[in-house]
Amino acid sequence: MALDILSLIGGLVLLVGAAHFLVLGAAALALRFGLSPLVVGLTVVAFGTSAPELVVSVQAALSGAGGIAVGNVVGSNIANVGLILGVAVIVKPIVSDPGVLRRDLPVLLAATAFGAFVLADREVGRLEGVILLAALVVYLVWSVWAAHRDSVEAELPVDGPSASVAREVILVVGGLVGLVVGADLFVGGAVRLAEAAGVSNAVIGLTVVALGTSLPELATSVVAALRGESEIAVGNVVGSNLFNVLGILGVGAIVRPLAAPGLEVVDVVVMCVVTAAVLPMMASGRRLARVEGALLLAGYLGYVGYLVVQHG
Repeated sequence: MALDILSLIGGLVLLVGAAHFLVLGAAALALRFGLSPLVVGLTVVAFGTSAPELVVSVQAALSGAGGIAVGNVVGSNIANVGLILGVAVIVKPIVSDPGVLRRDLPVLLAATAFGAFVLADREVGRLEGVILLAALVVYLVWSVWAAHRDSVEAELPVDGPSASVAREVILVVGGLVGLVVGADLFVGGAVRLAEAAGVSNAVIGLTVVALGTSLPELATSVVAALRGESEIAVGNVVGSNLFNVLGILGVGAIVRPLAAPGLEVVDVVVMCVVTAAVLPMMASGRRLARVEGALLLAGYLGYVGYLVVQHG
C-alpha cells in the first residue's frame, strides 16, 4: 500500500514537472512561427498541458484499465471547466474573446455532445476512435486557418526569442520522456489502489487521476489570468477539453478498444452541463465575472462530493 501511494505521488510530481517543461518549449517553438496567443492557447499550450491525460489514458488502455482512460477524460473535462476555469476567474475576471465565442466554444459543445453519444454504451470502439481523432485533425486545420485569416496579434509570456531552438527542443523531448515515466508510475499506483479499495477504475479515473493530470492546466490558466493573458487561460481550457474528448478518447480507443462499466450516466451529463454553461456565461457582458467563477467551482465541488457519497 505504501509503495503504491509513493508510486502515485511520485508519478504525479513527475507528470506536473514534465508538462511544465513541455509547455515552455512547445510554446516558445510555436511563437517562432508567428502564432497568436489564442491559437497557442488552444493548441500548443492546451495540448501540452493535456499530455499527461493522453499518456495516462494510453497507458491505462494498454494495461486493460479502460475505466481509468475514459474516467480520466470525463473527469478532466469537468475539472477543467469547474475547478480550473472557476479558480482562474476568481483570481482575475476574464474578458471573453469574440473568436472563442463564435468559433471554438460551439465546436467544443458539439464535440462534447458527440463524445457523450459515443459513451452512451460505456464503450469506445476503434472505429469510433478513428472518427474522434479525425474530427480533432479537422478542427486543428480549421482553427489555424481561421486564426491566420483573422490576423490576431499579441504577445505570449514565455521565453523570448533569445532562447535557442536547441534548448526549446530539449525541453519538449525531456518533457515527453518525463510524461511517459510519470504516467507509468501514476497509472500503476492508481490501479493497484483501486483494486485494493474495491473501487471501480472509472471512479478512480473520474477523481484522483483526472484531478492529478489536470494540475498542469490549473497552473497554466491561473498564471495566465494573473498576467492578464485571458486568451491563454480560456484557450487552454477550451483546447484541452477538445483534445481530451476527441484526441485522448480517439487515440486510447485506437490503441485498444475502451470499456468503462463503472461510468455512470450522471458523470457524462455533468460533463455536458458544465461545458454548456460556459457559453452563456461568457456571452453575458463579454466576460467571466468572479461570481460566475464561484458558481463553476461550487458546481465542481458539489460533483466531487456526490462521488464521495455515492461511492464511499
